Amino acid sequence: MTMSSPAAGAVMALARTPAAASRYDLTPRATVVCAVLTLAAVTGLDLIDGRLGPAFAVGFVLVVLTAAAAVQERGLFTVGVLPPVLLVGALLLLASTVPDAIVIEGLPEATGVFGLTLNATIAHGVPLLIGHALAIAVIVARILSARR
Repeated sequence: MTMSSPAAGAVMALARTPAAASRYDLTPRATVVCAVLTLAAVTGLDLIDGRLGPAFAVGFVLVVLTAAAAVQERGLFTVGVLPPVLLVGALLLLASTVPDAIVIEGLPEATGVFGLTLNATIAHGVPLLIGHALAIAVIVARILSARR
């Protein structure tokens, strides 16, 4: 890649982006709203077949990772606690509105909303762990880069 190529020019422009451009990041409230709406859209698309599947898990990880990258510095704590709240909230809403979408082997059909939410949260523990760990890594990287 030569320095005169369009890709090199874009890379150089990004490298020279001033720190003042961060003022265009999302506010904490806007970040939470965008995360909720995006996860709702991903969930709706995943429920086309009537079951919650891997698309929900991947979408969740991408939503919390993007939220951590898009929020203003003053909202880093908000996106640090967002992943478990977002996951449990989404699963609670699903358990109360479309409980048949959450399929967990060995779970009795008479399980109530809170039992279904708890079991669904446990079943989605790996995406929660991955998403939360990546979000925290982005937050730490942003804090360390802001100090320089």
